[in-house]
Amino acid sequence: MQAAVAPAVNSSWQVKDVPQPQPGANQVLVKMHASGICYTDVHQTLGHLPGPFPRILGHEPVGEIVAVAPDVTTRKVGDRVGTAWIQSTCGRCEWCQRGRRMFCPYLKGTGIETQGGHAEYMLMNADATYLIPDKVSYEQAAPIFCAGYTVYGGLRWADPQPHERVAVLGIGGLGHLAVQYSKAAGFETIAVSHSPDKDKMIRDLGADEVVRDGKGLAAAGGADVILSTSNSTKAMVDSIQGLRPDGRLVTMGADAEPISVSLIDLISKRIRIIGSQQNGPEYLYEALDFVAQGKVKTIVETYPLAEAPKAYDRVAQGKARFRAVLIM
Repeated sequence: MQAAVAPAVNSSWQVKDVPQPQPGANQVLVKMHASGICYTDVHQTLGHLPGPFPRILGHEPVGEIVAVAPDVTTRKVGDRVGTAWIQSTCGRCEWCQRGRRMFCPYLKGTGIETQGGHAEYMLMNADATYLIPDKVSYEQAAPIFCAGYTVYGGLRWADPQPHERVAVLGIGGLGHLAVQYSKAAGFETIAVSHSPDKDKMIRDLGADEVVRDGKGLAAAGGADVILSTSNSTKAMVDSIQGLRPDGRLVTMGADAEPISVSLIDLISKRIRIIGSQQNGPEYLYEALDFVAQGKVKTIVETYPLAEAPKAYDRVAQGKARFRAVLIM
């Protein structure tokens, strides 16, 4: 089968022939239809995250099941499925037993310890697959398995209450989805964007207001929840001045610089800074359902598998608007 392979740390991707896998216990073989390229793929290629080389990346994979292991009863040939970051866990540690599998010390991640989706076929653990709603196309579904799942999980984890206001910091691959999910969930939504050229598009996505920075957010009345999809610590810290008392900054972007917070703000305004990942399978179900209802749509650039190196370069250079998806 053909696959996009990262042959070594900090190397260019190559499309080459590799052996086609066969399902073992608790596995299904999926003929890939689409696989989203996430900026995490860049971090992995550059060696910022652990994992062996050569490797096939891709943790936004969706496709059709073409074979199942004899012990699999919950999935069948022909099912349209995808899988997310968690491929398997030990099932025995405290965190697995608490239902918080994302903290399992033996977690095996899609595209890290296991083969990812940038290939014609992929093995998925049957109990790590999720059925894709019939109304959702493969190219729309793929980015939801990481980008959409992440921002919607952050929104739900912040637990906004009726009448609270939500701000989205950074309107890119994650942020353009966060704006839509916030509106679909019924919240007044403010976008914090440094790019005036995006204003019309941001309002078309559903934002009630667009501001440039934390000072502008404060002047607009502030926000009870800030969904930070930015990779800039400086922008995150700046946005804090727009948090209302008891406000929550939910961080989903990553930067090497630490966050420095005023203790006066932390104490007097009783604000919270919350780290977030994908936070549970019920949030993925809801994230996909909003897409099926037509309330959320991913803006994607699509590329054939043969052009995976070109697609990767666009993501690495920050040129993709807003998600790059490989189509098989």
